Amino acid sequence: MPPHKPPAPVVAIDGPSGAGKSTVARAVARAMGLLYLDTGALYRAIGWKAGETGTDPADAAAMAALCARVSVTLQADGAGGNRVLVDGEDVTDRIRTQAVAALASAVSAQPCVRRALLDLQRGMGRHGGVILDGRDIGTVVFPDADVKIFLDADPAERARRRYDELVAKGQAADFQQILAEVNARDHADRTRPIAPLIQAPDARVVDTTAMSADEVIARICAMIRNG
Repeated sequence: MPPHKPPAPVVAIDGPSGAGKSTVARAVARAMGLLYLDTGALYRAIGWKAGETGTDPADAAAMAALCARVSVTLQADGAGGNRVLVDGEDVTDRIRTQAVAALASAVSAQPCVRRALLDLQRGMGRHGGVILDGRDIGTVVFPDADVKIFLDADPAERARRRYDELVAKGQAADFQQILAEVNARDHADRTRPIAPLIQAPDARVVDTTAMSADEVIARICAMIRNG
């Protein structure tokens, strides 16, 4: 008997840091009437908690203990995005830093962290009608997703976007440092032994380097409509 398929699609968007996955996924969710689930925020939340508690991301036993006691929840924010709660505390803004991004990459290499969050992600998307973005959505979390997209962009362009974002917020930013961090994150994500960042064989690539956000959103919406 074939496995049950939800009536509404599961859309998986994977790609490197800074390719625009979250921004695009939120906008596509609004346009297509899908529920957006920011799975990357789950790893950021665990990374943030590790940093707050002084837990070494490389210590498997300590990370397993942390995952066993921490509660991470995504809540719809009414604007197409998610609020992120850790043990009931809203940390949505605090997890959006480069330091937490590095911690997220480090903790995501731990099998215990991936196991803890895998069931959570699958549970949130089991009824379909969802769009999820991350590093391994189409390869591990939902390998049978109805639509798989690999969103990519040149590292320098991704660094420039992050630089502009920080400057717009009035924060000090160094482009070369950000570019180095982007390249380091790419290397860590692509070479980790557990669920590395790779393009699923049946994923369609969208290179956003020279595209506006509106162009990317329109293209992905068309892909979803066409199946």
